[in-house]
Amino acid sequence: MIAASREEEEGHRTKYQQKNTAKKTKLKGVFSLLAAGVLGSALTFFTIPYTDIYNEKYDKMQEQVESLTKKVENSSNATSGIKAETTSAAASSESASTSIADMVENSSKAIVGIVNLQQQTSQFSQSSGEDVESGSGSGIIFKKDSKYAYIATNNHVIEGANSLEISLYNGDKTEGKLIGADALTDLAVVRIDAKYATDTINFGDSSTLRPGDQVWAIGNPLGLDLSRTVTQGIVSAVDRSISVTTSAGDWDFNVIQTDAAINPGNSGGALINSSGQVVGINSLKISEDGVEGLGFAIPSNDLLPIVNEIIEKGKVERPYLGVGLASLEEVPRMYLQDLPNNVTKGVMVTNIDSNSAAAKAGLQVQDVIVSINDKNLEGSSDLRKYLYTKVEIGDTVTIKYYHEGSLKTAKIKLTSNTTASN
Repeated sequence: MIAASREEEEGHRTKYQQKNTAKKTKLKGVFSLLAAGVLGSALTFFTIPYTDIYNEKYDKMQEQVESLTKKVENSSNATSGIKAETTSAAASSESASTSIADMVENSSKAIVGIVNLQQQTSQFSQSSGEDVESGSGSGIIFKKDSKYAYIATNNHVIEGANSLEISLYNGDKTEGKLIGADALTDLAVVRIDAKYATDTINFGDSSTLRPGDQVWAIGNPLGLDLSRTVTQGIVSAVDRSISVTTSAGDWDFNVIQTDAAINPGNSGGALINSSGQVVGINSLKISEDGVEGLGFAIPSNDLLPIVNEIIEKGKVERPYLGVGLASLEEVPRMYLQDLPNNVTKGVMVTNIDSNSAAAKAGLQVQDVIVSINDKNLEGSSDLRKYLYTKVEIGDTVTIKYYHEGSLKTAKIKLTSNTTASN
């Protein structure tokens, strides 16, 4: 029996070796064919450019590649500052394997609390009192160098502050210094000593968001006692336009709508995607009876150019007309007696910078601007939007306006708001 078993084993081994040999022979044939194909392709790739038929096309293609390469290099050299990162398929796969709790924990380390401290004077004392808390909000540590860490937040979080107290993830507190703010876009940048910042957070590409994408809001609702509260929701809509009255005037915000819970104190905090990237800064909510789940965030792609310019220049540079504005619907009728009855839309000049180009062109208080470069104006936000998105510093614009009931035209060369303030 043992001998028979050994003979059977030998028989099986011989058959197995024969099959193996046959497979190897077939594989060799396949690899030979593949090698021949690759070699043929390589020869074609390297030979075609040197044939007379393809010389001209190859030279043109080479020129196009070189031109595109230079454009990419110039573009990357010209833009310094923080940029939005795209989320690759590999990154999405990696984030899917990471728990939400881990992602939130890592992101939360770069979220800070901001306390707005303002000086308060006692009615019983002539001397000024010490700084007291006027309000609080949230911020995002998005950049760090050898000296400073930079925090993005909302302008309304820091507006009017005499000093700023920054509360960090590990419980440390330090003073923040305001670098600059832009009331119109409701954005500001604060810096702290780099030693206090253990982590930064990256910005994602907000243009890739779609309704239904999951998002998380991290911030300090109702103050620091509830610091780094996390709420979950979805992107309810993108590219919403919300009219907001700011300290710099009326402005139409382009925002992300989300149903993630946002409360007072969340302002300036992060709206993050499933990869732990900031896709927006939480800024607004509609709080009316019977309204729930209507929160809004400034998209990362809109805010990054602003915060980068604030870091670089300390402010945002825009074309400057030199007039204060009020929409006609806001002006009492007694101030519009000289205006023709058919003029119901436009912008009244409420004050004017005596050194501005508008003053030099002859505009005066109570003049009513009805168009700029033949674009009719509904109200003050229309004029601001045109100035800040359609024209540049140094451009000459044509203004049509009513002065004491007569329609007049003025050409105004736009200056910079930074030059005017210096």
